[in-house]
Amino acid sequence: MDALALLQAESACRNLIVSAAQAVDQQDYEAFVALFAVDATLVRPGGHVLRGHSEILAAYTSKPANRITHHLVCNHQVRITGSNTAESRCKVLLYASDKTRELTPQGRLADPTHQVGVMQDTLIQTAQGWRIQHRQAWFEVFSST
Repeated sequence: MDALALLQAESACRNLIVSAAQAVDQQDYEAFVALFAVDATLVRPGGHVLRGHSEILAAYTSKPANRITHHLVCNHQVRITGSNTAESRCKVLLYASDKTRELTPQGRLADPTHQVGVMQDTLIQTAQGWRIQHRQAWFEVFSST
């Protein structure tokens, strides 16, 4: 893979991960699931394994509709491992709130607990573009007031 193709693949993989976080924060779970390979696995914090689009979609649509999340993705590293495979690892700072809280000029009051976690992904390139084949997510630290 030449240097330009490598940069394009890395950029596409980073965009995929950020798009997945944005889809969750917008509660667009259909769009979120579409970013995974059909036979993907997702290991959630706590170790619960979701297999395939239907299990991933069911888990995310069962979340409370009033829950607001903001996933801030940072320290993102992508490594292209083959012509159609890559690995991604990033830190995530998660803030949450509730839509029923008063909207002020500063926004809504966040939950008192903020968490920092890691998302580690195996990515594959498909006919539809890069997709998440396997995701493992866990929290490493939290703060609570």
